[in-house]
Amino acid sequence: MNKSFIFIALILLISPWAETKENTNYFDPMDLFDLEWASDPQVSSDGETIAYVRKSNDIMNDRVRSNLWRISNDGSNHRPLHSGFKNSYSPRWSPDNERIAFISNNSGSNQIHMLWVDTGETAVISQLQESPSSLSWSPDGKWLAFTMEVKAESKSLIVERDKPDGASWAKKPITVTTTRYQYDGRGIVEPSYRHLFLVPAEGGSARQLTNGDYNHYGSLSWSNDSEELFFSAYRSGDWELVSNEADIYSVSVSTNELKQITKQSGEERSPVMSPNGEMIAFYIKERRPLAYTPSRIAVMDLKSKKIKIISKDLDDDADNLIWSEDSKSIYFAFDNRGERTIKQIFLNGDLNEIASNVGGTTIGRPYISGGFHVSNGTVAYTYGRSDSPADIGVVIKGKTKVLTQLNEDILGYRKLGKVNEIIYKSSFDDEEIQGWYITPPNFDPAKKYPLILEIHGGPHLAYGPHFSAELQIMAAAGYIVFYDNYRGSSSYGEDFALLLQYKYSSSEDFADHMSGIDALLDKGIVDENNLFIAGGSAGGIATAYAIGLTNRFNAAVSAKPVINWLSKPLTADSMVGQIYHQFPGPPWEHLEHYWERSPLSLVGNVTTPTMLITGEEDRRTPISETEQFYQALRLRGIDSAMIRIPDTSHGIASRPSNLITKVDHILAWFEKYKNN
Repeated sequence: MNKSFIFIALILLISPWAETKENTNYFDPMDLFDLEWASDPQVSSDGETIAYVRKSNDIMNDRVRSNLWRISNDGSNHRPLHSGFKNSYSPRWSPDNERIAFISNNSGSNQIHMLWVDTGETAVISQLQESPSSLSWSPDGKWLAFTMEVKAESKSLIVERDKPDGASWAKKPITVTTTRYQYDGRGIVEPSYRHLFLVPAEGGSARQLTNGDYNHYGSLSWSNDSEELFFSAYRSGDWELVSNEADIYSVSVSTNELKQITKQSGEERSPVMSPNGEMIAFYIKERRPLAYTPSRIAVMDLKSKKIKIISKDLDDDADNLIWSEDSKSIYFAFDNRGERTIKQIFLNGDLNEIASNVGGTTIGRPYISGGFHVSNGTVAYTYGRSDSPADIGVVIKGKTKVLTQLNEDILGYRKLGKVNEIIYKSSFDDEEIQGWYITPPNFDPAKKYPLILEIHGGPHLAYGPHFSAELQIMAAAGYIVFYDNYRGSSSYGEDFALLLQYKYSSSEDFADHMSGIDALLDKGIVDENNLFIAGGSAGGIATAYAIGLTNRFNAAVSAKPVINWLSKPLTADSMVGQIYHQFPGPPWEHLEHYWERSPLSLVGNVTTPTMLITGEEDRRTPISETEQFYQALRLRGIDSAMIRIPDTSHGIASRPSNLITKVDHILAWFEKYKNN
């Protein structure tokens, strides 16, 4: 019998998913293919209609599918704009609201398409060799600007030999001479650079506006007279060796003349022109050798060139800047304590909160997510809840309304685990830690349940009280699922984020997790003899580190971890930024520090049965890291398993079936070591 079949059969035999009358209305892994969620809402300039991307999981192609839909701001006229078995995304209204430009692979490759709103007719208006991004209409409606990769000339170091006719020789070698030669999800790449382009809105040939061996980034913003485009770039010969550097530039669409607008050290990105044409707003971030630096909102007066930071009082990142129509304030997204909000900041620094419950666009795990758009008094955003992915919500004249119910057909009759907040003190230093725990459906507070600690990645990211297919599947299998925003997490301010500076992972964040488990044990709802731990990326590192510090867990699953910091930075695609921001220097100068941070340094203490899960094409945390830990565990006689996901990079759950198999393997491993 095939070994793969035997292993799958074993998973099914010990899986908690043997169907019973009790769990037939629980959230099932295959329900993943029935979920839908909204993203990228775009409001027409009259404020009356919202176009958005409606996403779902295609069970036959095992991919996320994106279609375009529209809905009026009162909830009426909800219907498709461009729907089918191909992907369409990035809808952008023309200034007169008569057309919507978008990107689609409907014609076989990603091209710019145009949709006429009155008739529903569509046309392909580009013939591009690479995928476009950052679509932006000119104010006069004549042009669409975008960015696109342009391959650089590749020169061989040798004169190639001629082979005889009909001869079969080995494949040619790949010559690498650039510092940034690999990217997770893309592998080893040929040298290429991102440039700005224009294409007529009526269709035609694309024209390149920028040149040089540099990358030029969106978002793109036009001058009011449609003569200039503003963007960000770091046009310096050392760009490959520098992170967190970018300036604002403009380029003339008629002459291709470049002007450098900002010249400060650090990052200035995502310029947005004010409606009155007098100012540009952008993000500004100081360049410093620290793992976390918040972005601030800056405004430049285009006449005086003076820059004013207007969000100094905000102690975290500002994102997605949109000017108000009167040029007196800016709308932006702001994360606070695990949740995303929409705020409005005036040029004097005064703040209003516009909306909360922004989220629901990351389906697997409960990360902060979501976006919004504003036009003519209508604020449209992705409205997320703990029991549902994103719908479309609006705020009009201070009143909030949710316009869609995309998952009522499936989640309306499923019994989900309840998401509960817990706040406690870390045993390390009494630092306040916020966390959440999901109780199983039909939870009985008189009973004690097995617990899974699930640790988020980053580490400078954050979970929150958001819908999570992965964690709901675990709760439906009878576990209390606990997750926390440990020290280093974002959305709690700069000081909290930097508590993990040069400590990634450490006994300190370990104490944050264990203190949360102890707080739940004190509630009397957790079985202390059935504790399990799992996490991915930074959470996978923390998992592998934790089992070197304790034997309290019955079993562990470490997904896509870093095991040896001496090897990882010099084999991964994140080399330049990671060494500069997260370590006191390169590994050859700080061997002891890198080794102390490495879970491999503690492997001699490990007694916990451990499963490792990593994509074979991962270039962020290469599978060689997983192999080191697996082989060390096997040499020590520790029960262990290595699950290698073929044709998959760091986002091991990016395909729906991979998300399901990931959770199936985790639950099968934990069931194997559960004390009954």
